[in-house]
Amino acid sequence: MIGESALRLIFWSVVFSALLTSPAYAYLDPGTASMLLQGLLGGIAAFFAVGSMYWKKPETTRHGPFQEKAAHEVTLINVAGSYRDPAGRVYVADGRILRTVAPIASAQYEHIRDTGILSQVISEGYVVGTQELPRNDWPAGLSSAAYVLEHERVPYVSYPYEWSFSQLKAAALLHLDLQLNLFERGAVLTDASAYNVQFIGSRPVFIDVLSIVPYMPGQYWTAHRQFCEQFLNPLLLRALKGVPHNAWFRGSLEGIQTVDLASLLSFWNKLSWRVLTQVTLPAQLHRQALRNPKAAVGRVRGQRKFPEAGYRGFLTQLRGWIASLRPRSGDDTVWQEYAVANTYEQQEAAEKREVVQSFVSKIFPQTLLDLGCNTGDYSIAALQAGAGRVVGFDFDNNAIDKAFERSKAEQLPFLPLLLDAANPSPQQGWMQHERSGFGERAEADAVIALAFEHHLAIGKNIPLDQVVDWIVKMAPVGLVEFVEKSDETVGRMLALREDIFTSYHREAFEAALTSRAVITAKTLVSSGGRTIYEFARNSK
Repeated sequence: MIGESALRLIFWSVVFSALLTSPAYAYLDPGTASMLLQGLLGGIAAFFAVGSMYWKKPETTRHGPFQEKAAHEVTLINVAGSYRDPAGRVYVADGRILRTVAPIASAQYEHIRDTGILSQVISEGYVVGTQELPRNDWPAGLSSAAYVLEHERVPYVSYPYEWSFSQLKAAALLHLDLQLNLFERGAVLTDASAYNVQFIGSRPVFIDVLSIVPYMPGQYWTAHRQFCEQFLNPLLLRALKGVPHNAWFRGSLEGIQTVDLASLLSFWNKLSWRVLTQVTLPAQLHRQALRNPKAAVGRVRGQRKFPEAGYRGFLTQLRGWIASLRPRSGDDTVWQEYAVANTYEQQEAAEKREVVQSFVSKIFPQTLLDLGCNTGDYSIAALQAGAGRVVGFDFDNNAIDKAFERSKAEQLPFLPLLLDAANPSPQQGWMQHERSGFGERAEADAVIALAFEHHLAIGKNIPLDQVVDWIVKMAPVGLVEFVEKSDETVGRMLALREDIFTSYHREAFEAALTSRAVITAKTLVSSGGRTIYEFARNSK
């Protein structure tokens, strides 16, 4: 077999030949640079991809049938984020998640349905549970559709800019695994949007069934550019530069453009074979296209068909690289070890756990929110006491990574997400409705906020009554811990700044809470005065 050095020699010969013989190899659509790159690399990738595969397929997950429901008129709420897809739209109807299949997409849908492709990838756990509804079960207002599908409801919708490195990586691997699985069955995915992946607990699942279409022999992976911008580039930003992707992705909903990432990489970063082929070269091809778009268009139209082995090899090698990515070492954060390096004793931690479990065992919430979940100790305690699922939030990337890995290892219905509570995810995108804000999604049966409120009231200068109001609005019942100003943690927070918080004290906290809720229990959990309050929100 040809060695790696010989492979690189072959590649460089092809690349330099291509770059020096024509002024451009892609047109103004940056996705075309991706197609040309595939043309350059596909044959090489195919040769080396015939051997071992790099992953294990997920365990088969069987989805039970949906309950039979009689047809009736309901209020249809259009899911704003589905407007981009001419193949169909997504609606919420009395809590049911429905997707229409437009007449223009009916033939493609019928193909993946009748060949068994769709049912297979659902049963294997790649795709969210889906069934086709009989016409007599269609809500009024959908009669123009060719078909109406009902999806299993995802308990909590999250977005890539709320995921940790490990979660984005898991979503990327799911997408590639699904793409490879489909390819072996004669189908492909038309796009590579990270928003088409959601998490059920720690398990990523693909939700856009109309993205699955028949494979056309010789076609290129047209979604490669989108995959790079929404999966690969954000992962590389953290793996190579130590910078989390979240703020950038939130500010640019389509992800991180390859030309932008390339401009940040060092000379040594660019010496990497993989970085060269997936970042540096595509960025260069795109720049050349901008200088001479007419020549680029002609070059693209003259591209040869992409062989199946090349397609498969391209995906497989990319999959292997992403599986090997890790956050850059040495990027420890303040709160990732908080669960074992906090300012209270183990006995106090045990008492907090007992308070949480006692609270949960009285109400058995289907969904519980854990504000300041850190690595998940109290989220897991709530699950052990009978909570149906927990969605946890913390502003520390490394803590969320650890919480996610715990959830995945134990297969828990626990989804940890990144949240800056002082600046939560807003409504944004087209007409400021395409992606829902945190406030729209943060509704639950119960909420816990332990060792949390002082980070907003002291750390972010947010008035204490507003902090209490924000927490109480999330659920009808909950637990909130008050931390005295004399506490060691608060003392550290105030060590190098003026104490301007004259209104931060227990009496003010209790007044704010009792104006919005009834205090049903109060438990002292530390010698420093930390107290957990159980509340029931006032009826409106």
